[in-house]
Amino acid sequence: MPIDAKHEDLRSLRIDRTERGASNGEPPVWARRSIVIGIAIVAVLSLSALAYRLLSRDVPEVEVTRASAESSDTGGTVLSATGYIVAHHTINVNSKVTGRLAWIGVEKGDQVKEGQILVRLEDQEFRASYGQAKGALDNARAYLDELQHGSRPEEIQQAQHNLEEARATLTNDKLSLDRIKELSAAGVVSRQVMDDATAKFDSDQQRVNSLERVFQLMKIGPRSEEIARARGSLAQAQGQVDYAKSQLDATVIRAPVTGTILDRTAEKGELITAQFASAAAGGPQGSVVSLADLNDLQVELDIAQADFARLGPKQKGIVTTDTYPDKTYDGEIAQISPEANRQKATVQVKVQVLNPGKYPDVFLRPEMNATVKFLADTKKSTNTQPTGVFVPSSALRDHDGKKVVFLAFDGKVRMREVHLLSQRSDGFLVGGLVGGESVITKAPQDLKDGDTIKIKGQS
Repeated sequence: MPIDAKHEDLRSLRIDRTERGASNGEPPVWARRSIVIGIAIVAVLSLSALAYRLLSRDVPEVEVTRASAESSDTGGTVLSATGYIVAHHTINVNSKVTGRLAWIGVEKGDQVKEGQILVRLEDQEFRASYGQAKGALDNARAYLDELQHGSRPEEIQQAQHNLEEARATLTNDKLSLDRIKELSAAGVVSRQVMDDATAKFDSDQQRVNSLERVFQLMKIGPRSEEIARARGSLAQAQGQVDYAKSQLDATVIRAPVTGTILDRTAEKGELITAQFASAAAGGPQGSVVSLADLNDLQVELDIAQADFARLGPKQKGIVTTDTYPDKTYDGEIAQISPEANRQKATVQVKVQVLNPGKYPDVFLRPEMNATVKFLADTKKSTNTQPTGVFVPSSALRDHDGKKVVFLAFDGKVRMREVHLLSQRSDGFLVGGLVGGESVITKAPQDLKDGDTIKIKGQS
């Protein structure tokens, strides 16, 4: 290739910088405008976000709850209260004697019948005491029988023979004494022989007198006082036997009533005491099991003193539980405490569940949460209270002499006038709402209709 042609090709590849004109390396005008506009937009957005954050700090935060419409199936409700299901009678089964547990035959939740054996204690010592008492009783009874039957015929006959023998000896002594007296008067025998014969006669005379007394007593029998004392000893021995038998029987613990085992507090090998139980590990236990009749249940309620006047003895109610709210039970006030609780300003009321076995399975259990809706007395008035909406006490406010509630709707406050239908232990039944509204329960005191709000727990 010629050198000139090659030089021309190289020149065509050179960049001509003279075409940029008079800009001196600055970007074009449209580019500068785009940059300025972008910066302005970012600044506006940043200021808006900052203003929102600053202003949102002044938006009050409130707490709300859902207003619940009162169902019409319990019309005439004058008061609704919550409490706990309790067994009417809970029995802690204890032991009458102190002993070590040898066998226990029930578990928690078992159904037992009255008289069923629950527990057996070791009974070797009690059996030995019972046997010893029975031996003493047999001895006392035999002694009394002996006294009551008197002397045997053989004993009486023996006493009679002894008496006759003594009398014969006395007769012989009498003859000998008479002869010695005659010989002594004739001077044949000495004075000593005379004295010995006289002494022997007197001695035999005393023996005859004694045997006669014994013979008479044998025929009469024992004294009445001795028989009475024997009877007393027999009664004492019988009491010892009865006591020992009761102690032995107490080693077998039976169910006092038909019911359900609620708790089992002792195990095999533990010491069961009838006196002082110990809370220390391994110490003697005072209770063996606890049981109750789950067909005899009550609901224990604490009624505020302000609501207590709405209730009366034997007032009817509808019982439901939180666990099975679709199952209802009939109830009736069975007990009202004779005194109020000063600290809680309440009166304790117990409602008897009239049909706990209404359903095929057991749905009511002690210590469950329960709600009782007390019904109005239909005998006093045929007009039932209208159905309304239940709101908590904290949601109700006074405004220009009227009762109002504040509702939360689309981030704003809406004031709604209501009228009271009835009072409950924890709120009011009101008219003017339809149910389902978000009722404000906690908010600043200066909250007004139309204010912007934030709901606690929601972003």
